[in-house]
Amino acid sequence: MPKTNKTQSPSLLPLRITVVDPPKGVEFRLQRGRSDLVVPTRVTRTEIQFDFTLRLGPKRHRHPTLLGEAAQGPPEGRFVYINSGKRAGQDDTCWDRRAKVSLERITDRLIKNVLTANGGVLEARIAGTASDGGPACATVPLLGDTWKFSPTAAA
Repeated sequence: MPKTNKTQSPSLLPLRITVVDPPKGVEFRLQRGRSDLVVPTRVTRTEIQFDFTLRLGPKRHRHPTLLGEAAQGPPEGRFVYINSGKRAGQDDTCWDRRAKVSLERITDRLIKNVLTANGGVLEARIAGTASDGGPACATVPLLGDTWKFSPTAAA
């Protein structure tokens, strides 16, 4: 009997980061790798959305490992950067910031929900404006304190 290949391609996890109420006139980009910038999927007056995927790697210490060019940091503390102003490629601004969006609150249950659903994404929402009126920066809290399943498919 011929051997069958039991190797499966890794699961792709659709994710969305929504920047809520960004400051006017400031550009935002998702950082991929060390310096590549990804334009938003959708921009309105009040929101900027970034849709992207990460791969599921082997679990580490009973936690999912998320892999891919947008994933930054060590396996046990992955995050995504949302750059703004000069870091987003905008020359005509005084802002030069980067927001760090943690992936640590993505649970096995959320992953299962999105992978078994017919469409949908895991979404995190962050405030786009910092207390000084400029773009959000440093480690930012998630609005609602967590990632959530959204039945709206990635664009």
